[in-house]
Amino acid sequence: MNNKTGFNRLNRRAGQRVALLKNMVTSLFVHERITTTKSKALEVRRHAEKMVTRAKVDSVHNRREIAKTITQDDVLVKLFTVLGPRFKTRAGGYTRILKLGQRFGDAAEMVILEFVERTQKAEPAVDDAAKAKKEPKAPAKPAEEKGAKAPKAKAEGAVETKKPSAKRAPAKKAQAKKVAASAE
Repeated sequence: MNNKTGFNRLNRRAGQRVALLKNMVTSLFVHERITTTKSKALEVRRHAEKMVTRAKVDSVHNRREIAKTITQDDVLVKLFTVLGPRFKTRAGGYTRILKLGQRFGDAAEMVILEFVERTQKAEPAVDDAAKAKKEPKAPAKPAEEKGAKAPKAKAEGAVETKKPSAKRAPAKKAQAKKVAASAE
């Protein structure tokens, strides 16, 4: 009987479990999104949300309590300067779990654990295409002007070969012209 168990042991000894949770919580704070199994995500979420709640109030005591788990200084700084203020007005529920399906090897249920309010790093591709149409490209400069390295000297007896793509390109253009002419 397993009554009133306070947490999931994740089939690990205490030291292994603590190390796993420390690493996963740190990865969540660094990348703001991790892919893992459902049972691990539920445990990581419990710890991460408590830390974000502490990070909302930047005090020496809160920093020291979180520093017991998060040992990387840059992650600790990010937690108190970026993530804590981001969720200042939110009462809880800083993370969400998105189901991915089952893993091939053992059919474990895989999920994505991510923060609800994430920073978007990539812009939409439509904006990039629109910018490319508006701005004309500058002509390409020769390799010598760009500061590129000079080509390496060839060894004695080395045979110089031409690229096959250079031979094929004119043939494809000619074939395309023939097809267009026959269609007319």
